Amino acid sequence: MSAHSHPKILIVDDEPAIRRAVRTNLVGHGYAVEEAENGRAAVEMLLSSNVDLILLDLGLPDAEGLEVIREIRTYAQTPIVVLSVRDAERDKVAALDGGADDYLTKPFGANELLARIRVALRHAGRGPDSLGVVLTAGDLSLDVDKRRVTRAGREIHMTPTEYELLNVFMSHPGKVLTDRMLLRAVWGPSYGAEAHYLHVYVARLRKKIERDGQQARYVKTEPGVGYRFMADEP
Repeated sequence: MSAHSHPKILIVDDEPAIRRAVRTNLVGHGYAVEEAENGRAAVEMLLSSNVDLILLDLGLPDAEGLEVIREIRTYAQTPIVVLSVRDAERDKVAALDGGADDYLTKPFGANELLARIRVALRHAGRGPDSLGVVLTAGDLSLDVDKRRVTRAGREIHMTPTEYELLNVFMSHPGKVLTDRMLLRAVWGPSYGAEAHYLHVYVARLRKKIERDGQQARYVKTEPGVGYRFMADEP
């Protein structure tokens, strides 16, 4: 989290009324807020300012929101929560697969937005009870204090949500974790039925931690149930 006293959130939306409504809600709950009306302004602001979280509309006037997500992910792991009128599953999967951390469909309630923000910020922050903990499995290592993942000594770059998912897996080695358990642990208590969220992130995680993308060494699928993290060599 940046050095200022309150988390700073960047609202990226071309509709002034939406930016105004979201800003009022966030400021009223202690957040600092910046605004951008298009993708280019958002990227420039991220390069020049410390931002803790991005609220991003997909329908921007100068760029497709998915392209903005991909560009941001080339240089920053700042949590991105998509706010969009698009409610088709393919749009949600595309945004998550592109690097977004969460997806909220318009119209949304103020309390749900605040809850999603809290979860995303928690994933990106440091917990005071996590100091000094290092989880290992084979040549995979997760330093909870530094939020750093390595394989065979080489660092693996992850988004906050990918890191949080791996942390849950490595904290429960050998145990079957249902889709619902994983969704609630990583995305928050309001989740449980959004299996597509989980499947997208498990696929992304496997690409990063497995030596052979065709053979799941660490994250095993339990058909119809969920997943199991294998810490020991088979």
